[in-house]
Amino acid sequence: MNYLAHAYLSFNHPDILVGNMISDFVKGKKQFDYPLPIQKGIQLHRAIDGFTDQHPATKEGKHYFKPAVGLYAGAFMDIVYDHFLALDTRELTASASKDFSAQVYLHLSAQAHLLPENFARILPFMTTHDWLYNYRFTRGIEHSFGGLVKRARYLTDASPVFALFTKHYSELRQQYDVFFPEVKKFAGAQFEELVR
Repeated sequence: MNYLAHAYLSFNHPDILVGNMISDFVKGKKQFDYPLPIQKGIQLHRAIDGFTDQHPATKEGKHYFKPAVGLYAGAFMDIVYDHFLALDTRELTASASKDFSAQVYLHLSAQAHLLPENFARILPFMTTHDWLYNYRFTRGIEHSFGGLVKRARYLTDASPVFALFTKHYSELRQQYDVFFPEVKKFAGAQFEELVR
């Protein structure tokens, strides 16, 4: 799950951020249980996911992972995108990334009473271990891959997919470089529509 990209593509709007971050934990019509601004964040998240899944760069990148993880290749691509976003100084310098991460955790904690139970359970770990900032390090990606494998139904070992990430690092960076400016533009247009 690409937490960093969804946080960043909330464009510093606290309520949109909450919805964007919790969307994967809110199924179907449950989104309507939330205040309207948070519903809009959920909608933005879903639009970003749809755009990401259909983007040629994502489809290309998934090919590298499919031999090891099959249908989970898209989920691993999401984590890869967060890694390269964390390193993208056109978007976030290292110090700005640290400050941004801290702000995200503060906004989420301030709305803790609204968070779905499953997300509320992981937020302390996300904050304590600074997941958003640590996406910039390959050890952070290795940890994220391991977490995804634990949640997956038929995967047992993250090392094969991490080896593929390392092997195809340059090619995956190229996919990110194509993808991110386009998803940022798309998300920005969606955001403007939603907050109008």
